[in-house]
Amino acid sequence: MELDHVEAFVAIVRKGGFTRAAAALHLSQPAISRRVRLLEHEVGAPLFERSRSGGVLTDAGRAFLAPAEALLAALRDALEAVAALQSADRGAVTLALVGTLAGTPLTTALRRFRDAHPAVDLRLRTALSAEVSALVRRGDATLGLRYGVDSHPDLLSTTLHDEPLVPVCAPHHRLARARRVRPAALAGERWITFPPPVGGGVEPSAAVVERSLAASGMPPGERVLIDSLTAQKRMVEAGFGLALLQASSVDEELRAGTLAVLPIPALRATVPIVLIQRRRAFLSGAARAVLAVLSSWPGARSRGAQAARAAHAGPSRSRPSR
Repeated sequence: MELDHVEAFVAIVRKGGFTRAAAALHLSQPAISRRVRLLEHEVGAPLFERSRSGGVLTDAGRAFLAPAEALLAALRDALEAVAALQSADRGAVTLALVGTLAGTPLTTALRRFRDAHPAVDLRLRTALSAEVSALVRRGDATLGLRYGVDSHPDLLSTTLHDEPLVPVCAPHHRLARARRVRPAALAGERWITFPPPVGGGVEPSAAVVERSLAASGMPPGERVLIDSLTAQKRMVEAGFGLALLQASSVDEELRAGTLAVLPIPALRATVPIVLIQRRRAFLSGAARAVLAVLSSWPGARSRGAQAARAAHAGPSRSRPSR
């Protein structure tokens, strides 16, 4: 069985058709079709049902896909292992991460890494948590950062830290200057949250928000579904609702005074930030250097985290509560 035949098969699935796969591999369409026919001969079953719109995986194709992806990932590991023998501090490393983490101090840590390791080609990809795991599992990303542990047997999950979530409102909100806010005082308020993923399921961070609101005794309220963290913050600033956001992601707004923290001691929430890597995968010197940065990154305390602790603690004993 030829590896380029397997590569053609996987490219057709990922790119969504023979024509796009041929372009991605710099092949003619007859050439990629021939590779698939030879692979099907080796496998002993058709892998695609041909149609005018392209190809649909057969049962045999679906069964063959995961081992084929694993085979190509193992080949990339082998090539990286040989390259790493020549240099321990150069090469390409792809990091997949949930997009909302890009608005945290992680970006600063990665910039410092890039400046300190100019020979490392650090490539970033953003996705939802489930897709971060899929990218790492397929070998399309070396490392991943997501919310929540992934129990897939092919992955190693390491919780870096539990990121506090902080309830925020517009600075002109009626309770923005309150010393203590009880859940009942928020009856009728809108909460701005993330919508469910397009393909179904639940993003772990969004699930934490819903569970935390319910556990705090918060009265049911309307949900405003916004799929961008930046857009959520702008909507809260404009007074269109409240939000329970990652503490490190609101540092800039808290410093500028465009967001205010609601001191709600009953609302305690954290979301685990988890490092994902493929079990038994070879890590080059460059990948190990990125891994070290990721492992030490959550050490710095943010203004948002301090605000979250203050919100949980409520007012000091010297001040009356409301």
